[in-house]
Amino acid sequence: MNPDLDLTIDRVIKASPTAVWKAWTDPAAFSRWWLPAPLHCRVERLDVRPGGGFVTSMSEDGSVFVPHADACFLLVEEGRRLVFTNAVDSAWRPAAPAPVAMTAEITLVEHPDGTEYRALVRHGDPGSRARHEELGFEDGWGTVAAQLAAVAEGA
Repeated sequence: MNPDLDLTIDRVIKASPTAVWKAWTDPAAFSRWWLPAPLHCRVERLDVRPGGGFVTSMSEDGSVFVPHADACFLLVEEGRRLVFTNAVDSAWRPAAPAPVAMTAEITLVEHPDGTEYRALVRHGDPGSRARHEELGFEDGWGTVAAQLAAVAEGA
């Protein structure tokens, strides 16, 4: 981790790595936690394989949805690690996503209490990292990590 470029969220989730993996890779489960409540998430595409698309939409009221994320998976290690980026969209075209381009690495490690969950979010320059932090990275990604835990623990 480079503290000038990267942000992280670390949690212990009281569920098995298999349950956390399912919450990350099953579109129905994923839509329940990906955006901070009370926002609603609709999964347009969740093709969990290297090169697969990762596209979501969001809604404040559950009826009118707007684009949220258009990304692609770079690496998938079954049950252990996912790496995705929004710097390349789901059609493999270079992208300039708002508010920042990033590459996120999600790792799941067995822990005596369940799963050690880590989201390491890499940025291309200190300004992008600072912008992401100012926009509420800790609160946003922290909230969805808690929502992920609730979904996985209930599985």
